[in-house]
Amino acid sequence: MRRILTRVLVAVPAVALQVVWLLLLANWLAPWAAVINLMLSVLALLFVLYLITKLEEPTYKILWLLVILTFPLPGAFLYLMFGDKRTTRPLRKKLEAVQAAETPAPGTAPPQAGPRLAQTFAYIEGIAGAALQPNAEAKFYPLGDDVYPVMLRELEQAEHYIFIEYFIIDRGVLWDSFVEILRRKAAQGVDVRVLYDDLGSISTYNGGDAWKLQQAGIHCAAFNPLLFLKGTLNYRDHRKMTIIDGRVAFTGGINLADEYINRVVKYGHWKDYGLMLKGPAVENYTRMFTEFWNAFSGDPQPVPKPWPHPRPEVPDGWVLSYYDSPLRSQAASNELYIELLSQAERYAYFITPYLMLGSSLMEAFVRAAKRGVDVRILMPGIPDKKLVFRMSQSFYPPLLEAGVKIYEYIPGFVHAKGCVIDDVVGTVGTVNLDYRSLFLHFENNALFYKASLLDDIKADFLATQEQCLERKLGENVRTTPCAAS
Repeated sequence: MRRILTRVLVAVPAVALQVVWLLLLANWLAPWAAVINLMLSVLALLFVLYLITKLEEPTYKILWLLVILTFPLPGAFLYLMFGDKRTTRPLRKKLEAVQAAETPAPGTAPPQAGPRLAQTFAYIEGIAGAALQPNAEAKFYPLGDDVYPVMLRELEQAEHYIFIEYFIIDRGVLWDSFVEILRRKAAQGVDVRVLYDDLGSISTYNGGDAWKLQQAGIHCAAFNPLLFLKGTLNYRDHRKMTIIDGRVAFTGGINLADEYINRVVKYGHWKDYGLMLKGPAVENYTRMFTEFWNAFSGDPQPVPKPWPHPRPEVPDGWVLSYYDSPLRSQAASNELYIELLSQAERYAYFITPYLMLGSSLMEAFVRAAKRGVDVRILMPGIPDKKLVFRMSQSFYPPLLEAGVKIYEYIPGFVHAKGCVIDDVVGTVGTVNLDYRSLFLHFENNALFYKASLLDDIKADFLATQEQCLERKLGENVRTTPCAAS
């Protein structure tokens, strides 16, 4: 709490300065109020025209247009401070300084993929600068409870390095058990590095906690520290990954806090996805972490040599692991889901904690359902943020009207993020189906093609659906139990 109050107090002078300035304008320039109002209206109109011509998601532009037209001066100020992508320049410069040496060249389309799907893989590779890899071994975990002991076991086997990057770190059973192993491994000479998002962990982890890790020989850094109000405030590191020796990588929706493994009950039963990768696909995660560490930690290190994985003669499908970035002109996961929905033939199952779609992705869901694809979205039954949940529900009517089926998980909160389509492609990662995740956060995602774990994702989706209630168009309350067909 003290840390939060400190951050709030840092922002107070900036807010107070704005209030004083507006009061001075009101008192000194009152005789010219009509002229000033006309000038502000003209400037607002020019600002609106500028926004309309920008190549950005229409829903995002409409939101800012409403704010600016309602409150011209503060609206324009807020947009220039937090909404315009030019505010990303400080982050962009840091990343560009390390990307040239660390980003691999894109690979090739999966063998046997049709020409349209091959184009999609090439398109996402081009946006994200990631390389397709053969899938040697991938394990899907339907709950954080299941993947947690596996992560501990793999951490114990670390010999060279452990890289950890998460949006939220919170002291408790999970993190304390991690730290116990990390301390021992650091004492043995293993290179241990921890990167966490400063805003995501604002109430759970602080500089004092990081200093304790440093004292134990563990390198620790906060992403985009919230020291004062700045234009980069909106852009957070929502990625989640643990990489061990370049041999194994873990990802999914799970943060390093006890509710993610159901040791603490906050919103009923916590449903989340975990993913373990071994083989050549781990290299992409090593590069992702190293790129961010070198850009934002102030302690750059060379990219570790890849673990000598033998390339599988007969891979279990293919995997494209990449990360989303608000610094790019195109949003990789948003584009990916539009592409996949446009090619879906039989079914498309999505699971997400939040549902606030941009106009292009909304249209992709609607079109897929209208042409006869069995489109389903699985949502929480108990929300973690009631306002956000109500906003998500406001997107239900056009989807339901088009034939999309929406289910809410009655036992508790769904934090899993993923999809499976036609038994051919699917994803597991950190990407929510909301605007912040798709356009403003750094995220990571794994796209699988013809991998056996797609069967596991589909089976878990249908099993989870059995514990849901289906939403119907026009209903204000959930009354209809669903059946997985």
